Amino acid sequence: MEIKNLCKKAFEVKHDVAKLTTNEKNKILMDAAEQLIEDSEAIIAANKVDMKNAVENNMPQGLQDRLLLTVERIEDMAEGVRQIANLDDPIGNVLSMNKRPNGLLIGKKVVPLGVVGVIYEARPNVTSDVFGLCLKTGNCAILKGGKDAINSNIAIVNCLKKALLKNEAPIDAVSIIEDTSRKKTYELMKMNQYIDVLIPRGGKGLIKSVVDNSTIPVIETGTGNCHIYVDESADFDKAIAIIENAKTQRIGVCNAAESLVINKKIASEFLPRLYTVLTNKKVKLYVDEEAMACLGDVTSVYEATEEDWGMEYLDYKISVKVVESIEEAIKHINRYNTGHSEAIITENYSRAQKFLDEIDAACVYVNASTRFTDGNEFGFGAEIGISTQKIHARGPMGLEALTSSKYIIYGNGQIR
Repeated sequence: MEIKNLCKKAFEVKHDVAKLTTNEKNKILMDAAEQLIEDSEAIIAANKVDMKNAVENNMPQGLQDRLLLTVERIEDMAEGVRQIANLDDPIGNVLSMNKRPNGLLIGKKVVPLGVVGVIYEARPNVTSDVFGLCLKTGNCAILKGGKDAINSNIAIVNCLKKALLKNEAPIDAVSIIEDTSRKKTYELMKMNQYIDVLIPRGGKGLIKSVVDNSTIPVIETGTGNCHIYVDESADFDKAIAIIENAKTQRIGVCNAAESLVINKKIASEFLPRLYTVLTNKKVKLYVDEEAMACLGDVTSVYEATEEDWGMEYLDYKISVKVVESIEEAIKHINRYNTGHSEAIITENYSRAQKFLDEIDAACVYVNASTRFTDGNEFGFGAEIGISTQKIHARGPMGLEALTSSKYIIYGNGQIR
């Protein structure tokens, strides 16, 4: 189907979707979760085609991990949809109600955005996450996944449509654009007549392209050059465990640590211990002169360039910068970060508070892994993306990020 017709169909049913009751939406979501489990064999078969193509096209290991679907991962997808069903429905909530001197009652009520377009790359689990969050908030979803996951995405959307059909809900509440060409992506960006908001979820190039070319209002998700600063008061065992997790638990995700900043007072003692742990996990270190001096003549250590300080590797690589103070650490991080997730490892309360106050990012951690920047981990059931902008939504975007509001005014014959 042509993109215009697909978007038009979603536009035509958006008010019907918005009128679904909480119970109706929850029933659809529960049925969708069961359908994902029931159709897991077909979804995995489609995913195997995508994985075969990924291997043949030499897709990086981290991206292959994002693409892969297993029985366990489909069960996780289904559980995410169930969790969304169990969350409070924000639609219809009245946020405020004030009485004016003339007797008018002016309130603010939560409403759906309408039609939400999402452009994303090789992450098939995003398909069910977006559907769940959009349906719960009374929105229609137009999905434009990348070519690497197209077979998986189609299989998942077909499964979700079964749940809509079973509940006699509009099947155009979710649609996928099967033509994965760049031309169709640009065409989608111009559908402001039918789409209320567009959310790009992917790499730096995709996000920049959408921001530069879309005529639809954009909620900008961001890349993750996430830093961990190890303060002079850090507990070494705690720091090493956090860094190992943040860097190596999953390398191909935006909340993985890509940059380390180490206080000079502890660098000579801390870095050799950290080096052993990271290199055992096959991580390569790109370091400044101070860090190089602390490590000596070892393998898997390379001189960092200016480019490394701002790099989102999505690989078994990490940059290391040694600094004189927390002030220098904050200055370095704020210069090179992408506004995503930053962490400090410290046992000093005042420095922890200084870091929280002065770091400019969507999520700022004290003594915890950046890997927790995730809608599910934040209790949202899932996420539609992680916003690094400051307008409307910031950080993991759950149900509230997919809503707007309208003023409701009660009068009794007032005229102006």
